[in-house]
Amino acid sequence: MAFTYNYWTIGCQMNEADVLRAAALLESAGGQPVSRANDAELLLLNTCVVRQQAEDKIYSRLTYTRELKQRNPRTVVALMGCLVGKNPAEMARLQARFPFVDIFLPPSDLTPLRDYLLTRGLQPPAAENPDDWPPPPLPDSATGRAVVAHLPIVLGCSHACTYCVIPYRRGGEHSRPSAQILAEATRLAERGIREITLLGQIVDRYGLDLPDEIHLPELLRRVAAIPGLLRVRFLTSHPRWITPELIATVAETPKLCPYFEIPVQAGSDAILSAMRRGYTVAEYEALIARLRAAIPHVGLSTDVIVGFPGETNAQFEESRALMRRINPDMIRIAKYSPRPLTYSARRLPDDVPETEKERRRIAMETQLRDRLTEKNAPLAGQWVEVLIESIEKSGRRHGRTPDYKPVFIDHCTAAPGELIQARVTWAGPFSLIATTTPPQETNP
Repeated sequence: MAFTYNYWTIGCQMNEADVLRAAALLESAGGQPVSRANDAELLLLNTCVVRQQAEDKIYSRLTYTRELKQRNPRTVVALMGCLVGKNPAEMARLQARFPFVDIFLPPSDLTPLRDYLLTRGLQPPAAENPDDWPPPPLPDSATGRAVVAHLPIVLGCSHACTYCVIPYRRGGEHSRPSAQILAEATRLAERGIREITLLGQIVDRYGLDLPDEIHLPELLRRVAAIPGLLRVRFLTSHPRWITPELIATVAETPKLCPYFEIPVQAGSDAILSAMRRGYTVAEYEALIARLRAAIPHVGLSTDVIVGFPGETNAQFEESRALMRRINPDMIRIAKYSPRPLTYSARRLPDDVPETEKERRRIAMETQLRDRLTEKNAPLAGQWVEVLIESIEKSGRRHGRTPDYKPVFIDHCTAAPGELIQARVTWAGPFSLIATTTPPQETNP
């Protein structure tokens, strides 16, 4: 029996992977996707609560969803992700607050959705283990199927930084068996995926919780050997768990993109200690130096939180100074917001005023723009490798370099999934414009 569904998601790449798995489950039971929420018989909302801003967007979306259900009471509403969490008491409070929601799904757990489909006489996959269900659908672009996919390999987190709600919402760390991961990656490649990103809250810890299991370097080598794949990435890394073997594997394996996403969060040892990050500024800088020595053209992305409890302006300036020294290719800048259940929310006063947090965010962002404008300028005129990911309505191609720089390509006829060489004609702080047309020679 066919039915229509629509999904809405917010947050990280893990959330994107989770919602596509849910879509696969719905489609296996007869679900047909529709682009507009008010045309759907089932609405699936995937949530993120890492920052207050994301949580506020969820509540706004829930208000809109409640209005849709009031107009059509037969609409089924499923709420999934970190807002739901894994704590039964928290879930009960959520059910009381949003009685119009029919199904509540903890992060990465589709069992309640499968059970609901069974009660309605629909036929989801027979397998009890979600890892044995069909692979997620590949979202359509205006010009065809997707060629890039995310593949979760480590679920949950046990590190418990003082500000982070993930362990309380997604549960403790556990790795998926490598055989399941490799089988799913193979199926994705067979369906036209050309680049896979392996995901984990601390992806470098893959396999450490499973006796006799391979670890991340070997998993990367095996995924990279799958026929049809052109590129493999992984994220997010933690400075404490990046091993010499992992660095060497990236340096020596052609299909592994020379790119690391390594959050630092602060440039002050006092703040890092208060965050319980488990390393010092000097140790982080030494790691970056080892990476660049082994992989000279490595791309580096990091995260910084501004306005953490007790952070002085001098300590914020230490973060700015660290960013100038390591000169990353991207910084994701977040203003601190206390998250329920975390140590910092319970024990550390949120004593940096909102206006000061915003000033620091703008100062860091301005510095980043200025530094990247200078750093990327030499790329103009150079040829770069680009995997074509999509085609815009104008016909211009979009893709990324191995070190994850976004590129928009004019005068190009390549299809999504093709790996091409393009000449950079303009280098901005956050993206490049390129062409496949060689420069015209002028007659003397």
